[in-house]
Amino acid sequence: MQIFSVEGMTCGHCVRAVTQAVQSKDSGASVKVDLAAKEVGVESRLSSQEVIDLITEEGYIAKLA
Repeated sequence: MQIFSVEGMTCGHCVRAVTQAVQSKDSGASVKVDLAAKEVGVESRLSSQEVIDLITEEGYIAKLA
């Protein structure tokens, strides 16, 4: 599982947006969001850069934790 530090997530809508963004490119991806820690765990066939790009497209600042 890859762990990303994501700035700007505050609510359930943010969780859905990030989850759906990743799963739009890899429907089998497992996405676990921890709002308090500002972290997103992703288990996917996508590269870490692809995941960062998808999260960034949703308006959040993402980097590998």
